[in-house]
Amino acid sequence: MSLNRLKMVSVVFATVIVAVFGFGALPVSALTYSQAVDVSFTFNPTISINLSSADLLIDELVPGSVKDSNVITVGVSTNNAFGYTLSANVGNDSTYDTRDLIRSDDDNKFTSIDVGSALDNLTTDNSWGFSSKLSGDSTEWASYSGLPLYSDTNNTATLIDTSSSAESSPVDFKIAARASSVIPSGTYRNVINFIAVAKPEPTPAPIQCEENKICYSNNALDNVEGTMGKQSNATSGSTVTLLASNYSRQGFGFAGWNTAPDYSGTNYGPNEDVTMPADMSHGLPLYAMWVKSSGVMQEWNGCIGLNIGDVTALTDARDNQVYAVAKLADNNCWMIENLRLEAGATRGESNKDLSQGYGTSTIYGDFSGLADAESGNFSSSAIANSIYYSGTQEGSASINIGTSEYPAYRMPRYNNLNTNNRAENPTSNSFSNDNSTGGMYSYGNYYTWSAAMANTMYYGGTSATDANGKTSETVNTSLCPRGWDLPYGRNVGNGVMNGGIANLDIQLGGTGSMSTTQTSPTGGEMSSRWRTYPNNFLYSGHLSGSSIDNRGEFGFYLSSTVRDFADMFYFYLSRARVFPGVAYDNKYKGYTVRCFAE
Repeated sequence: MSLNRLKMVSVVFATVIVAVFGFGALPVSALTYSQAVDVSFTFNPTISINLSSADLLIDELVPGSVKDSNVITVGVSTNNAFGYTLSANVGNDSTYDTRDLIRSDDDNKFTSIDVGSALDNLTTDNSWGFSSKLSGDSTEWASYSGLPLYSDTNNTATLIDTSSSAESSPVDFKIAARASSVIPSGTYRNVINFIAVAKPEPTPAPIQCEENKICYSNNALDNVEGTMGKQSNATSGSTVTLLASNYSRQGFGFAGWNTAPDYSGTNYGPNEDVTMPADMSHGLPLYAMWVKSSGVMQEWNGCIGLNIGDVTALTDARDNQVYAVAKLADNNCWMIENLRLEAGATRGESNKDLSQGYGTSTIYGDFSGLADAESGNFSSSAIANSIYYSGTQEGSASINIGTSEYPAYRMPRYNNLNTNNRAENPTSNSFSNDNSTGGMYSYGNYYTWSAAMANTMYYGGTSATDANGKTSETVNTSLCPRGWDLPYGRNVGNGVMNGGIANLDIQLGGTGSMSTTQTSPTGGEMSSRWRTYPNNFLYSGHLSGSSIDNRGEFGFYLSSTVRDFADMFYFYLSRARVFPGVAYDNKYKGYTVRCFAE
């Protein structure tokens, strides 16, 4: 399903039989049914109508008199946060398809009245109408009015119109009828339809932009944080790399930019290369696309039901962060936002159980959670060929792996220089190495390889040994939510592992290889494909020492695959080339993380 802001959420029809009885008549069984309309993947509310009785009955209506019916209570249940309307009309039944209450064997009929009237003033023979009020309301009933036919231009009478997320009180509803003295005895019947419509999310007003600029709207009315400035030098026909998002919204994932506030325009990835339109006299306004969370990542198994390109959003139960998720070209579901998990969200037994494979390391045993990045310094002065990097040592024992002895460090670390130090009105993808300038919120946090792997040495994959013949642990652990994995890089046999980033590269039209001279398509074209919607990979740079390097120019993403004890494979993209999980670097550097689920 496509990502479009919802126009009309859901319609449910509840049908009741209206029975008016002459002398000695018996009630007729009522038919009740409901129907739900499938909606956009953006938002999937539930809405239903509850009736205290399926019948409205006027019993023993005396010829020449007026009488009202029993009262039924009509309630609406919905999880929609933007309110709903409850309305009614007449006739939606193939047998009684008429505005009038009509007897099947006679032309005599009851006619719906046209104007409001008190019951005592209902003087027109063979006429009827309805009245309603909030259940439990001590005020008088409203005047009796006629209901429109379902096929009329204005085809409903509104009973409730609410914009609150709280459910309104139920409605009490009744009818009244006046019979002439000549109408034959019998049962007169029709149907009344009660219709509940959940309202769509209100659309923020369009923003005003300026000549040769790109303007970024948070496109939300509530629960949104962050600011973004205007991007200059966006002249007609020029190609501009869009800014990553600095916005966040509680309960929603960020899916990209759109040229219209209701998502009816063109979708762009947050760091996509975009050719400016011919007319830039009013600039290019872009609007954040928000996807409401539809469930919990750790409990989700819905990927198989999605089509490639479908987008949803899911909540990480460890810290309630919401991530937009898409089914990409390799037929797997990927987070299309960078991981923002903080140290505190990994601690405690309950949170460990919510992560992928915690506590399964046969060498290190149980894992206590991420260590805080105290100074933010991922030092390269680690012991030569050490498993991890320098820092506070949690244990001094040595371990033997293969034929060599290595010190046992347990210091997974991360750095939150982006998410906790987001820039003020950023206007450029590039930032200096001075961390005080802050970063884009959507760049996420930076993790060392050991932090991302939850303090285990290797993702075993298809090989139990590295290039130097040293044995790895065949365990599957990572900081990803339970049920999700870090992408695989190249394995030690130089093959492409199914489900890895190299495989996704192949599906996007690349070679899945280390080639620096890719010509068909060029590396620049492949880089653009990785950054388009809904792939949404970013130029988030990496952390080296205490500086974030290449932010806004290069993207570095961790894989779970090691090259040897010092290095790991990673995914790399720049404006000129793509290395899909076959480049390698030191484990102590801080890289960004994406997780995927099959």
